[in-house]
Amino acid sequence: MKKRIPDSLLPAFAAIAILAPSFLVHSCANTTQSPTGGDKDTIPPALFWVTPAPGSTGVPVKKTKIVFGFDEYVTIKESKNIFLSPPQKKAPKSAISGKTVVVTFEEPLDSNTTYTINMTNAIADVNEGNMFPGYTYVFSTGSQIDSMMITGTVMDCNTLNPVKGATVMLYKDHSDSAVFKTRPFAACKTDDWGYFALPYLKDTLYRLYAIKDENNDNLYQCETEQIAFIDTLIRPVMVVNDTLKELQKYDAKDTLECRARTSEYELRLFKEELKGKQKLMNTGRPSPRKAYVTFQSPDVWIDSLWIKGYKANMLITQFNQKQDSLEIWINDRRPVPDTLRLFVGYRKSNDSTSVMEPVVENFKLVMEGAPKKKGAAARRNIKHEDTICVYKIVAEPETVEQNGFDLTFDFPLINESFDSLRFHYINPKQKDIQGAYTVERDTLNPRHFKIFPKEKLLPGYEYFLKVPHRSFRDINGFWNDSTEVKVSLPKDEKLSLIVAQMQGVDGQLIVDLLNEKRDKVLRSYTISGDTELRFPYLKEGKYSLRITYDMNGNSLVDTGSLLEHRQPEKVVFFKLEDGSEFLDIPAAAELTQIVTVNELK
Repeated sequence: MKKRIPDSLLPAFAAIAILAPSFLVHSCANTTQSPTGGDKDTIPPALFWVTPAPGSTGVPVKKTKIVFGFDEYVTIKESKNIFLSPPQKKAPKSAISGKTVVVTFEEPLDSNTTYTINMTNAIADVNEGNMFPGYTYVFSTGSQIDSMMITGTVMDCNTLNPVKGATVMLYKDHSDSAVFKTRPFAACKTDDWGYFALPYLKDTLYRLYAIKDENNDNLYQCETEQIAFIDTLIRPVMVVNDTLKELQKYDAKDTLECRARTSEYELRLFKEELKGKQKLMNTGRPSPRKAYVTFQSPDVWIDSLWIKGYKANMLITQFNQKQDSLEIWINDRRPVPDTLRLFVGYRKSNDSTSVMEPVVENFKLVMEGAPKKKGAAARRNIKHEDTICVYKIVAEPETVEQNGFDLTFDFPLINESFDSLRFHYINPKQKDIQGAYTVERDTLNPRHFKIFPKEKLLPGYEYFLKVPHRSFRDINGFWNDSTEVKVSLPKDEKLSLIVAQMQGVDGQLIVDLLNEKRDKVLRSYTISGDTELRFPYLKEGKYSLRITYDMNGNSLVDTGSLLEHRQPEKVVFFKLEDGSEFLDIPAAAELTQIVTVNELK
C-alpha cells in the first residue's frame, strides 16, 4: 500500500484547492510503466514535492519551468482542468514523465506578478485512474505574493440554479471592451455549487465578469456565450490564509460546509440580445409558398423586401415577437417556381464603426426537400399534408381552463368560418349537449387562435371541439380536413390544488409554477395587482414558484445587456419560513399559500 504525504510536510500554499479551467496542454505521453499486481489501488496520488518551492518569489520571467513530483506514476486525465492564472495568450505546455509533471511557458511571464497553477481533477494515477483531488501552486515574479481575495457565486438568471464550470474573470482594465479583446488579469472556474474564489490578488479596483466559455479562450464571444457582470468596480476584502473555508476543497455533497463559505458577489448568467450588432443570419424555404429570414439581433429595421416576379401585395409577412425572424408567404394561386430570388433591404451594422447602414442583400430560395424528379415521379412523392390546409389543435387537461383549445394554422387564411366549429360535451349521464364558445385571435400571430368554452369546465365531463371539413382555406388554396379533439379535466382524486394569494404586488409580475428540476413551466400568469392564482391538477411532489419583475411590461422575461449596463429582469423564488424554495405538495390536498411579494428577496 502506498503512503500519503502528510499535509504538514507541505507549505501552507499547498493546502489550497480552487477549481479552474485549462490553459495547459498535455504534450507528451507517459514514458514509464508502473509495477502491477497486488491489491486494487484505491488511494489517489499525493503531491511529494514542487520546484520552485510553493510561494517562491523572484521567479524568472523567461525559461521558467515548474516541476510537480508525485508519489506514484501519473497521467493527465483532464488537461482542461490544469489552469494558469493570469492566463497567457500562448498556452503553457505540460509534459509527463513517470512520477512528474513539468510545466513550461511558451512566452515570457509578466514581471511583478503573482501566478497560480491549479491542478484540480486533472491528474490521475496510471494504475487505477484514481484522481488527484486538487492543488493550487502559487509563485511570483516579483518580490512578494499578493494576498487579497474575491469570492462569489454564479447562477442562472432564470432558475437561480448554480452554474458549474463558468469562467470567472477579473480585469484591471475597466473599459467595457476589455472582456471582448483582452484576457483577464485573473480567472478561475466555478465548482458544483457555482462557487468561486480568486486568491492572491493585488489590493486595487477590478471589473468582475463570468462567462460560459464555450471555446476556452477566456474572451467573451457575445454571439454564442452567456455572460454575467457586476455593475460597479470592486475591491478585494479578504486576506488569503490556509485556514479559510473559501479555499478548501470540499466534496460537492458536503452541503453544510459548502454553504458555510463566504460569497461576496452574486453573478446572474444570461444570454444577451445583441441589439448593437445586426446582420441577416439565415434564409429558408420549407414549402413552395413559404420562406423565412432570421437576423442576429431583435428589432431589425427592414426598409424593403420583395421576391422577383411577385408584386408587393402578393406577399404576406409576419414578424415573431422579438422581431428577429420574419416569415414570408406568397399569396398567389399560380404555380410557384422551384427557385426564387429574395431581396432584403435592411439596416446592417458596420463591423468597424458599429453604425447601422442600409444594405440590400439577395438570396436564392430553393424549396427544402424538393423532389429532383419531375412529372409523374414527382407527383407520387406528394404527401396528403401538402395538399390540405394544415393546422393543429392543442388541448391539455391541466391547462385547458386557462388556455382553452389552441388552434394554429401553418399558413395565413384567405377564407375562415369559425361559426362552423362545433363545441359540445358529454355529461356523466352520457347526455350530449351543445356548448357555446368564443374565439380570440392572437394579436401577434394572425395564424393563432384560442377557442374558449363559455361554460365552466367540470371534472367527469368530456369536451369536444370539431373543425368541420372545408371550414378554412389558406393562401395555397387548400381547404382543411375535418378534425375533432377531446379533453376532460383530470378526475384523479390524488391530484392537488395550490392557491397562491399574491399580496404586496407593485408593478407587473410574471408568476410561473415550475417542476422540481425547474426546467418546465407548468402554469404562468401575468399580474399587475393583488390577486388569487390557482394551480390545479398537481401530482404529489415538489414545486417552486418563480416571480419575474416585468419591468417593461411586455409579458416576457427579458435578458440583460453588457454594453447598456443592464442586468436581466429580476427573478426571485418564493421561500417558506424555513428557507426552502420548494413547495412539498402531498396527494389529494388543497393548499392556500400567502405570497407577500414585497418581502421577497
